[in-house]
Amino acid sequence: MSENHVTLLGTKGGPAIRPGSSMPTSSLLCLNGRNYVIDCGLGVTRGLVDQGMQLKDLATIFVTHLHSDHYLELGPLIHTAWTAGLKTDIDVWGPEGIGHYWDRFVESMKADIDIRVSDEGRPDLRALVRIHVIDDRNVLERDGLAVEAIRTQHPPLIDCFALSFRTTDLHVVFSGDTAPLPELIEFAHGADLLVHEAMLESALPGLLERIGNGSEKLMKHWLVSHSFAHDAAKTAASAGVKALALNHLIPSDDPAYGEANWRDAVAPHWNGFLHVGHDGLRIAL
Repeated sequence: MSENHVTLLGTKGGPAIRPGSSMPTSSLLCLNGRNYVIDCGLGVTRGLVDQGMQLKDLATIFVTHLHSDHYLELGPLIHTAWTAGLKTDIDVWGPEGIGHYWDRFVESMKADIDIRVSDEGRPDLRALVRIHVIDDRNVLERDGLAVEAIRTQHPPLIDCFALSFRTTDLHVVFSGDTAPLPELIEFAHGADLLVHEAMLESALPGLLERIGNGSEKLMKHWLVSHSFAHDAAKTAASAGVKALALNHLIPSDDPAYGEANWRDAVAPHWNGFLHVGHDGLRIAL
């Protein structure tokens, strides 16, 4: 897994899964031989293993915001990596509140962790994880990588972030969940790849009906907190990025809509390289 790439492990917007659907949001970024996990929706652990990653090598995780489709499996991922042989530190970057989640997760697993430490001789999982709160633009600078963040427009949440990963040779940006955001244009300027969330406008009424336990409030949330595919295309064009990947697709599991619909929505605004996300899509950088 040494070559530079982004793999979209889970490409579904929203936490629910149904027969035939893709999995919620998670991605793997590999730069200069180092792996970075971005978001930990349901299925991230299986997705990493399917990409050939040894979970014991897990080292760095970023969580863009505290919606369950982005962090539900954070604790289980780390715990499973620990049972798979992890004995080195893990750094987790995320919004305010991520530490509370982690503390409560290990509290809920105390009996299991304690017995595996005493009975199997494993290092204490609680001592291996370091939590870092994202609060300003400069997140991390290490091993030739600079990570920056900007807050996105994803009400009612305030601490929701787009992330930029930059080396001397490559620049990759993840939009996070956001309504169209002018600041993202400069943030992603000239990037080799922009991974941007996307909705299909004509498919939303049918999706709302299928969900079953939502109301018009959910539709309002989509409209003020997310971006249509054509919005992502406009941002990519204005930012002058080299390639655009549509991710966090809403909907991702409607058989009436396929890749052609996404491409048609983007085409009037973007004529560059386009990747329509699906689980396991690997994009070389």
